[in-house]
Amino acid sequence: MNTNRLVLSGTVLRPPKKATGINGIPHGYFILEHRSMQQEAGLNRPVYCRIQVVVSGQQSQPLLDNLDSGHAIQVAGFLAWQQGRNGQSRLILHADSIEPIS
Repeated sequence: MNTNRLVLSGTVLRPPKKATGINGIPHGYFILEHRSMQQEAGLNRPVYCRIQVVVSGQQSQPLLDNLDSGHAIQVAGFLAWQQGRNGQSRLILHADSIEPIS
């Protein structure tokens, strides 16, 4: 089993933060907020989530150039588990595609 692909639409909560890793690779970070109505067991269910999105690599940094708070976007990439320095763990979406939604 090697499939790990997620496509999620939502709104950018805050402008991306940019940083360079110790290995010299640039990264950009932002939070995506998703709200939708989904069908489950024949009923409508409101869905809400927030997920951190990471964009890594020099060639991917232009994806962040026009992102700002409130922008509606669709993000695609893979999920990875990350443990922070504080010991808390969470899923992170590592994006390779970001498209505006008009």
